[in-house]
Amino acid sequence: MPVPAARATTRRVAARSSAAFAALSVGLAALVVTPGTAFAGPAVAVPITDARVTAAPATAPTDDVTWGVRTATNDQGTERENFRYTVDPGAKVSDELVVTNHGETPLKLDIYAADGYTTTAGQLDVLTRGDAADSGDESGSDDAASDDTGSNETGSNETGSVNVGSWLDPAVDQVRLAPGESADVPFTLQVPDDATPGDYAGAILTSRTVTAEEAGLDYETRSGIRVYLRVAGDLAPNLTVTDAHVEYHQTLNPFGPGDATVTYTVRNDGNVRLAANQDVGVAGPFGWLGAQGAADDVPELLPGESWPVSVPVDGVAPLFWLGADIVLVAQLPDVAGATPGVAPVEAHASGWAVPWLPLLVVVLLAGAVVVIVRRRRTRGQREDARVQAAVAQALAERAAAEGAADGAAADGVATKDAAVADEDPRSPETTAAGESEGPASPVAAAAEESESPRPEVSKPEVSKPEAPGSEAPRSEAPTSGAVAP
Repeated sequence: MPVPAARATTRRVAARSSAAFAALSVGLAALVVTPGTAFAGPAVAVPITDARVTAAPATAPTDDVTWGVRTATNDQGTERENFRYTVDPGAKVSDELVVTNHGETPLKLDIYAADGYTTTAGQLDVLTRGDAADSGDESGSDDAASDDTGSNETGSNETGSVNVGSWLDPAVDQVRLAPGESADVPFTLQVPDDATPGDYAGAILTSRTVTAEEAGLDYETRSGIRVYLRVAGDLAPNLTVTDAHVEYHQTLNPFGPGDATVTYTVRNDGNVRLAANQDVGVAGPFGWLGAQGAADDVPELLPGESWPVSVPVDGVAPLFWLGADIVLVAQLPDVAGATPGVAPVEAHASGWAVPWLPLLVVVLLAGAVVVIVRRRRTRGQREDARVQAAVAQALAERAAAEGAADGAAADGVATKDAAVADEDPRSPETTAAGESEGPASPVAAAAEESESPRPEVSKPEVSKPEAPGSEAPRSEAPTSGAVAP
């Protein structure tokens, strides 16, 4: 079943809008499924978005897409999902689009082509008819805008297309369909002689414009089929990774692992549309404690397009230095003919993974230890000073006490000598004449006693025992001696 895409793009309608709405460029995007007959394959793969949307009116048309589009069955193929061509530069291709009115009212549809591009959602979109014009350009007339069956003459040049949108030329710009009626719309694709080899994408579109009466704005509803074109020649598929960065995020748990985010840009620098699978991992120094990230695939990029990538990685250990390794494996498109292979693309990024919270905890603990040690040291110094002061005071008090005792003793001796002197009966004259006439002092008496002769004391002789048989000696009477008195 085809999946047509409905899109609303604003156009200024002077007859129905106020001055405020006349200066406002508003867009509305919606994706609807065509009701009715099931076709041979998904005819529309053109998700429509508009990054220029700035506002939406209070009331918007609720009309569903009541028509369908599909590829024709001809020499180009049958039951095709989309239009695919591989041609040489300067070649011309003819094909047909089948449009069917599934509604109950007549339809008048515009037919045009536009270049494709990859949206931020990773899908193929095509340019609108206002992309090449400024917001002040007017399209169509009041009569056409008031007619709910369609709009006016427009061409592919209004989309600003430069390749498929400008090379594809529908045979008619409009088609009118009665309820249940189908029409074949022929078109040609003329490739310039100097076209650069490689891949191109666009779409052939059918469009109907309806009006929101209250808002006074026209809305364009589109349904189309993709056109993939490869111009033969030297093909050089190539993907590059640029601006690779890795950033570490610490969690609230100071001793637990954190998270990392790896960001980079994938660019298709070749001339072949490419998608890619991604493998992203981070690790500490020497590959320690690695962790893998959940990286989505890179959508198919047209030549020259870029795709920003951001990959979260959980469970990353903060080892002060973090390295990220990026590996891309290109996915080649399904195109007739040979496509050169693409080697895996590798990139590396590094950054700091400092565990700030654990370091803060360590610093706080170290500071607390330093404070405690200093306080204890200060307290010990104060205690030593107090003890030394107490000892010094005690020594001073002891010295003072001993000095007082010595002074008291000296005073006592002096007092005693004075008392003895008072009690001495000798007259001053006798004392002055000499103390030899008075009683001798004990020292003098002792000296005189030592100078007097001492009596000799005879020692008794002790007889030695005689040997047996020997004659005992005769003892002599000891000589008596006088003992000096």
